[in-house]
Amino acid sequence: MLSLKKWQSQRGQFEEAGIALPAHDVDAARSLGARSPRWVHFGGGNLYRAFHTEMAQDLLDAGALDRGVVVAETFRPFTVDEVYGPYGNDILQVVMNADGTLDERVLASTADALFVNPARPNDLERMRAHFRSPELQMATFTITEKGYGLTGADGALLPYVAAEMAEGPAHAASTMGIVCALLLERFKAGAHPIAMVSTDNFSQNGRRFQEAVLTVARGWLHAGHVPAEFVDYVADESRVSFPWSMIDRITPNPSPETESALKAQGFDDLGLIPAGAVNFAGFSNTEAAHYLVIEDSFPNGRPALERAGVIMCDRETAERADTMKVTACLNPLHTCLAVFGCLLGYDRIWKEMENPDLSALVRGLGYDEDLPVVVDPGVIDPKAFIDELLTKRLPNRSLPDAPQRIAADTSQKIPVRFGHTLNAYLAAGRDVSGLTYIPLTIAGWLRYLLAVDDRGEAFEPSPDPLLGELQGRLAPVTLGCDDAGLVHEAVSPILSNREIFACDLYEAGLGERVEGMLLELLRGPGAVEATIRKHVRGK
Repeated sequence: MLSLKKWQSQRGQFEEAGIALPAHDVDAARSLGARSPRWVHFGGGNLYRAFHTEMAQDLLDAGALDRGVVVAETFRPFTVDEVYGPYGNDILQVVMNADGTLDERVLASTADALFVNPARPNDLERMRAHFRSPELQMATFTITEKGYGLTGADGALLPYVAAEMAEGPAHAASTMGIVCALLLERFKAGAHPIAMVSTDNFSQNGRRFQEAVLTVARGWLHAGHVPAEFVDYVADESRVSFPWSMIDRITPNPSPETESALKAQGFDDLGLIPAGAVNFAGFSNTEAAHYLVIEDSFPNGRPALERAGVIMCDRETAERADTMKVTACLNPLHTCLAVFGCLLGYDRIWKEMENPDLSALVRGLGYDEDLPVVVDPGVIDPKAFIDELLTKRLPNRSLPDAPQRIAADTSQKIPVRFGHTLNAYLAAGRDVSGLTYIPLTIAGWLRYLLAVDDRGEAFEPSPDPLLGELQGRLAPVTLGCDDAGLVHEAVSPILSNREIFACDLYEAGLGERVEGMLLELLRGPGAVEATIRKHVRGK
């Protein structure tokens, strides 16, 4: 039997099974990294396990990095204790190719895993020591967009954030508070430079990250906990940079299909580890295609990230690459498939792509309505990007990605994935009233919020911070409703909400069109399928 925990003593068996193994001195890199890392990472979830660890191992194997990465969690210790610890921080990466084959590789580039939270003072002190070290060059982050949030829907500071600002760095409990407190340690140890690199999947992530950390720092200054020089240090990008980035790699939760394939191969220790809405495992499953574009702003130096396939560029290029992806060439298509996939009972994205009407819908959304207002970033061709997405990535039968995963937090994604494109049309003086696929997707999202599928059966929507509020507004609307006045009264506060859409859809000239499409989707069981067919075949 194969065991990830024993890969070093089972080298021959792993190699015979075609599993790629580390080509560097693992023990030396692990020891040095755990003692004094050059790279730490916050957010040890599945994207880090599939992507960042691969980059680090490429660099280690090439001799371009001499020590492993320290990964940190701040919210709860589950992944540190239940996912990293049992496997000695090693990961079996499973790349799922479109032809059904699996490329497997042992990733041993994580030197240590810490729960960086006051609840575990020893781990917190180890990370403090890392931040005091001048050898630390960069901290990368995959904590999701919510991890940077400090305020509620009303714009007021969240209660625990307000409390930590009043109480000071020693009581930091939010991720941004903990990160700011670590930067304070670095400031007090000599104000060493560092790059704080968000690789989370939202626009202008570096700007949002910097603003969040500075909000905490200024709160502490106002409360008398830190000197003004500390705020100046965090605000000085020649000392603390917050590079902008674009990241793209479809990485589903570890799936039963992958688990079964590995069991058939002989693995006996890679079962799924349930963690609420997200699964973990000793393995990560991901696709072959991947992109990472980062603004080259690293005041304390950096590894040769280019050797791991990272596109290094200036801020404008990074922003254009990100805007291309998240507002036009991938993320809106994902959201479209997510909401309609849930309504139509699909459990895999690739299955949706085999439905000719859904396939036509996302093709029209990408090519006909998003692409015309995209600015070419120069480092990635937008049309080629969509071509690859629609012909290779989304139809990949080996990739166990679910619409339910992508549907999470849709209210937080809508302003970027659709509002940006609509505003681009308006800024160019272009009429949006003739658009079809964007308003149909928005109407589909409203229909999804009713939590009743196209058969008329209830389903559980994916988590979303505004789910309760939005469902409350839509409560009068039910399947079979044909009262246009009632629908308008229910949805107009949503469609006019600039926080959700980054514009007022009525002022833009699209609100009434969305309402009309929603009425079509509400006609009764089967109306979702029929409405999609009508609009895509009509085009």
